[in-house]
Amino acid sequence: MQLHEVKVHPSKALLKREDQLAWKMAGVATDKVAVQKDVAEMIINRVIDNAAVAIASVNRRPVVSARGMALGHAKKGSGATVFGMPSSATVSPEWAAWANGTAVRELDMHDTFLAADYSHPGDNIPPILAVAQAMGRSGRDFLRGAATGYELHINLVRAICLHEHRVDHIAHLCPASAAGIGTLLGLKQEVVFQSIQQALHTSISFRQSRKGEISSWKAYAPAHAGKLAIEAVDRCMRGEGAPSPIYEGEDSVIAWVLAGRTQADSKGRKTVYDPVYYHVPLPAAGEAKRAILDSYTKEHSAEYQSQALIDLAFRMRESITDFEAIEKITIHTSHHTHYVIGTGANDPQKMDPKASRETLDHSIMYIFAVALQDGSWHHVDSYEPKRAGRKDTVALWHKIETREAPEWTERYHSKDPDTLAFGGRVEILFKDGSTLVDELGVANAHPRGARPFAREQYIHKFRSMTDGIITAREANRFLEAVQNLAKLPAGELGQLNIALPKGTLLEAKPGIF
Repeated sequence: MQLHEVKVHPSKALLKREDQLAWKMAGVATDKVAVQKDVAEMIINRVIDNAAVAIASVNRRPVVSARGMALGHAKKGSGATVFGMPSSATVSPEWAAWANGTAVRELDMHDTFLAADYSHPGDNIPPILAVAQAMGRSGRDFLRGAATGYELHINLVRAICLHEHRVDHIAHLCPASAAGIGTLLGLKQEVVFQSIQQALHTSISFRQSRKGEISSWKAYAPAHAGKLAIEAVDRCMRGEGAPSPIYEGEDSVIAWVLAGRTQADSKGRKTVYDPVYYHVPLPAAGEAKRAILDSYTKEHSAEYQSQALIDLAFRMRESITDFEAIEKITIHTSHHTHYVIGTGANDPQKMDPKASRETLDHSIMYIFAVALQDGSWHHVDSYEPKRAGRKDTVALWHKIETREAPEWTERYHSKDPDTLAFGGRVEILFKDGSTLVDELGVANAHPRGARPFAREQYIHKFRSMTDGIITAREANRFLEAVQNLAKLPAGELGQLNIALPKGTLLEAKPGIF
């Protein structure tokens, strides 16, 4: 792994392509290194994981709407499949990525990687798979593309914080997906380079999508990034270029939106060329792409930083006999958890029983209260308006506050995998003055957790989330096909689609398409 310095350069410096981050990323994408067996197996796990949550959400309104839009762009013979639809009903790949990406993201229950920023690297799979299907590629081709998407996405997240500048994390996803598509199609470095730059340029958006009253756009945003990535690659394959250098330029995203903007605001615009802002790790030539193995999935349908705290609530409830006796609950946790899903966000919606499902799954106060009371978590039942509005739940919920604890912030950003943690310490104060204190660093499903997810757990998650939605025959067919992914021949990736029984898919309201 090599670290690449990233700073801002004036236009007159004529920064060489070979020194630009996007060119180096394109070099990783075009490096024909083999996908190692354990990496291929983990990609298969994540395809299963994505399918599980996509089918579970297939008739939720945002997913129905996205599917309706996609079906307005039918493309028979050389299109891509849409979750829920028969495999014969294909659409243009960018619209398949839109529909399938929304389905995958809707329940907030697939894989995650947290470092300098947030990410759900499984969001790379829908656009890369859609292009693979439309272009008649093989399972082996798809695995190579997915390995690149994960590698670049995760390594950007390791180095470049978007959140502190209030930029949404799809700005790392879109360039990674474009690069993964480039690997899939065997494109030249020049084409991938331009695609990465176009993808970043078109995908800068802001974190209001995850702030205040959170709407369905939280699910749409990554799907939109996948759609943009496909469109960027398509244009660049036709010979079009992109704003360059997109990361390091005088008027680039770093110079005016990310750390360069902070530098200019504090010390003057003329100083923007002085610092090295980021050190981005990338594999050296010939080095295997293994970043996916550092990511982890969710057992519970909620923001990742709540996963360990849900498991902790399950454990702590065993020592509580009377929930009415609780005076106050304090969650000591990391900066990110406190300010994004905790009381540090200062979002009144996070304490509102009438808030949207998208808001509640970003409220650790609500999540911890329900997990503590129920001792279980369900992707539908735990968010039902009746459940959120229960009097005793609201009362308990409003007794919970979060506090940033330096030791948990330090562990959140730790480079040592043995100390890296996303949980917290919880103090429950009872009315009689007694306390119950416990802590948990990582979720049970985390690779270092009590019950790490392996193939068996991914399959169990798939079967439990799709039970009653698809037939057992369709579930078995999909699981057999996906576990044989590396051997699927060219043109057979439609086998990774999952169809619902006829007449069970909801139809979207009419729109323009």
